[in-house]
Amino acid sequence: MQKIINLFFKLLEFLVVACMVAMVVMVFGNVVLRYGFNSGIDISDEMARYFFIWLTYIGAMLAMREKGHLGVDTLVMHLGIGGKKLCLFLSETLMLACNVLFFVGTWQMHALQVSNVSPVVGISMIWIYGIGYVVGVVMGLMNLNVLYRLLTGRLREDELVQVIETEGLAEVEKQLKEAKV
Repeated sequence: MQKIINLFFKLLEFLVVACMVAMVVMVFGNVVLRYGFNSGIDISDEMARYFFIWLTYIGAMLAMREKGHLGVDTLVMHLGIGGKKLCLFLSETLMLACNVLFFVGTWQMHALQVSNVSPVVGISMIWIYGIGYVVGVVMGLMNLNVLYRLLTGRLREDELVQVIETEGLAEVEKQLKEAKV
């Protein structure tokens, strides 16, 4: 099962790269065509916008898996195990609720987005906004996994704070502790 999950996230990483490359090629190509040849590709602006939307949401899923989202752990780091567990439970529950709302909102807007067609490209807007289904499910499953592991006691103490420190911060904190001693 872990292999399938890893393959899925590798696919997402590939899609992020593909969206970025497509955006650069379309925008740069359009600039060159407009200034050099007084023409352009009609769909490039619209498709670059759509790729940016997909890139943002796919990147959010990848960042959540790598614990790369912003977090404030100043208080949580000083709490005991019980406090850390409570904060993690509340955090994951609130994120799960947001993911459910995101999925339900996409579901409620589905009929409108299917019938709404993009002005230049002419594709159904559900291809753009339907990423809400994927994000809601994937991130919701990640929240449920953490909650399950928390409630069954399978999380280690170092996993109770779901924020990874930035590279230089750990060294600065170490130097501050040494200066106080």
